[in-house]
Amino acid sequence: MTLDILQVISSTLLGSDNPGYLFQSSNYLTKSTIFKQAEPMASVTPSLREEDPIQAIRHFNRFYTSQIGVLQKGLLESPYSLTEVRLLYELAHRRSVTATGLAHELGLDAGYLSRMLNKFDQRGWINRQPVSADRRQTLLALSAKGSATLRPLEERSNQQVQQMLAGIPCHAQQQLVHAMRHIEQILAPVSDAREPYLLRTHQPGDAGWIVYRHGVLYAEEYHYDERFEAKVAEIMAKFIQHFDARRDRCWIAEKGGERVGSVLLVHQSTTVAKLRVLLVEPSARGLGIGKRLVQECVRFGRQVGYKKIVLWTQSELKGARKIYEQANFQRIKKEPHRSWGREDLVAETWELKL
Repeated sequence: MTLDILQVISSTLLGSDNPGYLFQSSNYLTKSTIFKQAEPMASVTPSLREEDPIQAIRHFNRFYTSQIGVLQKGLLESPYSLTEVRLLYELAHRRSVTATGLAHELGLDAGYLSRMLNKFDQRGWINRQPVSADRRQTLLALSAKGSATLRPLEERSNQQVQQMLAGIPCHAQQQLVHAMRHIEQILAPVSDAREPYLLRTHQPGDAGWIVYRHGVLYAEEYHYDERFEAKVAEIMAKFIQHFDARRDRCWIAEKGGERVGSVLLVHQSTTVAKLRVLLVEPSARGLGIGKRLVQECVRFGRQVGYKKIVLWTQSELKGARKIYEQANFQRIKKEPHRSWGREDLVAETWELKL
């Protein structure tokens, strides 16, 4: 998955119609990345879809550092280095920051940071205030002169990003943003159960996403082959073609503007409903999303008058089975079978009387 994300960023920035061209970046300012088109490269950039993730990531790093201009002497056509501009940015957008905190957050050597801050002092860019609880520590803040130095750099950065995005379609811009967000989440995951998510009913594109994510995740986690993806595609096609808004529902869970979960409740008869395609993305597990999706199925089933909900699952899907148990589903049948490239599966049928 990580290598696919790197490929999305590379192909979006390079342009699928011009694989031999790179955008030569002129600057980088924290979350802002600046690009402008350069001359063709001597050779076509190699594919990121390599078996070895180490080499693929190193290749992407070389590509991206070229994009963001870290190899240039000055940043944003200024006399200042990348580190100096980044430090100015951090001082402008942080409150109550100390040199120790900056060194830790930015991964800078304390001596190197101290010399840089002394240089900022000489230029009149920072104000210092002793910490009352610890006189050895000093709070740092950007001075008016420092802010005046940073302001045109930020404006230039934003303008150049805007110019770069003008040549990329809106859907590709969103792909780029989502891919960058995924990289941040994978390399620096933040576990916060308080982070909000929402549930909504299905929209165009959701059925395809459900099929795709089932195919990818079940191949990665359980080694199911493409026939499992075909099975999910069959389920989703039947749901869309025979959808009855009075008796059927699809819920999609979203977090941070991205899909992270799904479930269906579909009519099997006038009194029996079937729960299908329960899925929660690995990045969103542990937040109670799967439990909530099943609860919505049960609530809706009771609301419309079903007498029973049934489901079919596999014994190895322990996370899902735990959710069904907590919702008071009962396992009523199990049998071994060979499917989707696996010969050791055990199918289970569960039901909940409403």
